[in-house]
Amino acid sequence: MKTLLVFWLVIFFHDFYSQSNYEKSFYGGLFYISDYVASDYFHNLKTNQDDLKLVDSIYTKALEFFNYDYSETFLCLTFATLPYNFIKSKFLFNTQLIIPLPSPSKKIFDKKVIQLPKKLFFDSPQNNFGDKDKLAHFFGSAFLRYNFGWFNLSKFMGIFVEQVEEKLFVNGSISGKDIVINHIGELFAETVKNNNKILPSDILKIYQLLFLKVYL
Repeated sequence: MKTLLVFWLVIFFHDFYSQSNYEKSFYGGLFYISDYVASDYFHNLKTNQDDLKLVDSIYTKALEFFNYDYSETFLCLTFATLPYNFIKSKFLFNTQLIIPLPSPSKKIFDKKVIQLPKKLFFDSPQNNFGDKDKLAHFFGSAFLRYNFGWFNLSKFMGIFVEQVEEKLFVNGSISGKDIVINHIGELFAETVKNNNKILPSDILKIYQLLFLKVYL
């Protein structure tokens, strides 16, 4: 029993110290989550947990960091789970403008991208990238819905963002799958308001049910 208590104290103070190294702000959370996903600890988790459980782990870490402020958590995770650190924008006379995105150091960013969960759905591409880019859609839509749910504003803003992405960004395109994930993210935000025990994996599993409903 004493041994278990010692281990618990070590883990507790390690976690406390880890979080205390980061400012309680958007960028503090971004760096904290990026470091977590890039860590050896997270790499070891990948050996015995499926990717949906890994998403839950990332979400839980962010939620604890922001003291269960869901708005801050969703916003931070939108950028912390992005597999890109810049976007190329179409500019005048066929020129391109590179716009940097909020991101950790290149070393941490590169390792984070490698370790981001990729097998989120039954039809996720069987390659090294998979559906890594869908997490930002999911949490971004959750943020919009959680904060701007009235008059269906979140749906309008989600569609607007997709349109802007297609028209202004190089390689930007509207994906049907992206739109479905946006809706699932909105559902997650609404569900969290009534049940704070719900996890991303509980809602992301709905994707397969929607597919079966459409095609069966």
